[in-house]
Amino acid sequence: MEPNAPSQWPAPVSPAVAEADGYVTIPKVAVAPDADTVYRAIFDATRGAPDRKQLLPAVNMAGSELNALAASGVPLDRAKFALVFHGSAIDGLLDETHYRAKYRVGNPNLAAIAALKKAGVELFVCGQQLAADNVDLASLTSDVVVASDALIVLMTYHDKGYAILSF
Repeated sequence: MEPNAPSQWPAPVSPAVAEADGYVTIPKVAVAPDADTVYRAIFDATRGAPDRKQLLPAVNMAGSELNALAASGVPLDRAKFALVFHGSAIDGLLDETHYRAKYRVGNPNLAAIAALKKAGVELFVCGQQLAADNVDLASLTSDVVVASDALIVLMTYHDKGYAILSF
């Protein structure tokens, strides 16, 4: 291949969550997305973004997997996804006013979180973490539901056959 020659790879697409990484459709691959499969995953969201202008890693990965399925013709109702936020990832759930006050930038996660919810993803935040950190519930996006404990959520979904993916 010549230097500076155009890439042979198609551009990534983000049909489900525009803010998340896109998916590149690659022909003739092993283990391609399958429209007959039900995909069950719970994303264990513990890490904050390395840059406060970026998506939380778990939000980006859940969104990118929805993009992969949608771009491959898998109906999104075949994606049974959930996210549970705890640790430093909770800051990504702050509403626009509180995030901007804390970090002096807008919250890049809110639109992606809304798109995840619209796609049927269940979104939980750890009540134990909120209590330990004395977080005001009114400061969080209304797109998440308070759960009793993140680890209880993870164990419950694991017992229902969900893969646990940690970010």
